[in-house]
Amino acid sequence: MLTHGGTHPARAFRMMVRDLARGNQGVTEGNDLKVRALSTPGAGVRVGDGSAVVRGAAWGQGSYTQYNVGDASVPIAPTGSAGRSDLICLRVEDPEYEGNRDPAADDIGYLHVISGVSASTKTVPSGMTAIPLARLDIPANTATITNAMITDLRQIANPRRERTLYTAYPGSLSRLTAQNGQWYNWPAAARWKVPIPTWATTAKVVVTLAGLRLSESDVFAYMQTVLGTDYGQTTSIDDDQGNNIRRNTVVLADTITLTAALRGTTQDLYVRTQPSKSEWGNLGVDAATSLIADVEFTEGVL
Repeated sequence: MLTHGGTHPARAFRMMVRDLARGNQGVTEGNDLKVRALSTPGAGVRVGDGSAVVRGAAWGQGSYTQYNVGDASVPIAPTGSAGRSDLICLRVEDPEYEGNRDPAADDIGYLHVISGVSASTKTVPSGMTAIPLARLDIPANTATITNAMITDLRQIANPRRERTLYTAYPGSLSRLTAQNGQWYNWPAAARWKVPIPTWATTAKVVVTLAGLRLSESDVFAYMQTVLGTDYGQTTSIDDDQGNNIRRNTVVLADTITLTAALRGTTQDLYVRTQPSKSEWGNLGVDAATSLIADVEFTEGVL
């Protein structure tokens, strides 16, 4: 393919699209082809800007790229005495494989409504070259579609991921000796500036405190990560080894759903600790402690 004097069949290009998309299908980015109610709700929906890859239903068919610029209106028939669920999908009808559309005159890729599907439907019918965008669950005797009736079914063909490791090493002993049940932003060394990609919807955060120092008495405390204004899962430190100095490894892990306000900003990632009122042991970090933050951002539909 792509040699001078050669003949390049359409299938060769579709297979190239399939290979470049790694065999996946779906929208390209999180905002692409989102289905919403009309600006003034009525008997239809609108599909926003965006692009997508649609994999052919037949092996060897390859994949198709499709795009939409501006809002495209899709009419929806009103319901009668019973409710109804409709599936909105982006469909491709290549006459080489199905249908009788004329590529010279007709849209081979188009927005398609499958009316009367199950209320749990999330996929297109078997054998159809299409991707689902949304399901409408419409009550009886309804002609106006609202956003509350729309279930988003989009998936990103190849979601972006970005993973970064951050480290810190306390230079001297820092102790947390309070036993008042309050939260402290400690250890102070466990703080990093983290840039959040504009496309990220989820952050998977794992913070490891290796060589955490425990001393004086039994220790009970809570720890959690904080990314910007989002608090992670609380992990407990429960140690009953008396007054000798000992070392422990604590792992804090959580999946944080990122708010729109955090995307595209740089935020502090830090650890905070709540020592118990009932145990008198102390926590510490020093030159023998390693602090590691493993942060992976992933993309999802918006």
